[in-house]
Amino acid sequence: MAGVLDTVNQRTQLVGENRLELLLFRVNGAQIYGINVFKVREVLQCPELTILPGSHPVVRGVAHIRSGTLPIMDMSMATGNAPLPTLDDTFVIITEYNGKTQGFLVAGVERIVNMNWEEIHPPPKGTGRDHYLTAVTEVDNQLVEIIDVEKILAEVAPINEEISEGVISEEVQEAAHAQCVMIVDDSKIARKQITRCLEHIGVEVVALNDGKEAWEHLESIVEGGESPSDRYMMLISDIEMPEMDGYTLTSRIRSDSRMGDFYVVLHSSLSGVFNKAMVEKVGADNFIAKFDPDVLAEQVALRIDNA
Repeated sequence: MAGVLDTVNQRTQLVGENRLELLLFRVNGAQIYGINVFKVREVLQCPELTILPGSHPVVRGVAHIRSGTLPIMDMSMATGNAPLPTLDDTFVIITEYNGKTQGFLVAGVERIVNMNWEEIHPPPKGTGRDHYLTAVTEVDNQLVEIIDVEKILAEVAPINEEISEGVISEEVQEAAHAQCVMIVDDSKIARKQITRCLEHIGVEVVALNDGKEAWEHLESIVEGGESPSDRYMMLISDIEMPEMDGYTLTSRIRSDSRMGDFYVVLHSSLSGVFNKAMVEKVGADNFIAKFDPDVLAEQVALRIDNA
């Protein structure tokens, strides 16, 4: 137990300091890619794969790992490139997104680096590959591309985006039209999913791309003499974002007396035992995991009822 608590303390020390750890890997060639360590459960040599008839072409097979069966996706194919030519000497990165576990097949794994989110930037326009990128950075004078894994998963294994019948009452939908919600997420697919869900409820949505953009927007509101709480019913923010992460954005909101009462929900595909400690440290009002339209709708409906 002491070891677990020590690990939690070490991780939470990064919270609010706009830092992250990236696992660097190669897919097919010299280009280096990165993934947040928080989403990685383990890295292992590619095990024997069993072909799954009728599966998406990106799924090279399933592997039996730790008494479970996981789909293994070819990261090269998933980003629109040729499949890895052979499984010999390849690695699988086991990840957890949106409460589901899957593996990504890669050519090689490099190392873990500790970075500041200010060093992570949106992908430059016109690169030709930004369709699958959520951010870029530089390590040892080499470009590192951070892939929009949520987009990959939405294409390979689409999730239900419809709100179940009965989750939102007629009274809530009627009251929703007078409300506006601010959302922040660097993933295009996530912004679309959240926006469609909230617009179905009936609220107006203002969507921004990262924490820095959101913070500058909030600053402009308070400098104009208005409180964010008067303009928006709530903020729903991703955690992992270039320039400024959701933890740092929340910390800044809480430390500013002009906007400290703004209702903040952190909404992330990050999961694990550290979330509760992190959310409490930065002072967010709640945390919900991506992407469950019913859970998201219930959270918004609760705010509407209390508005």
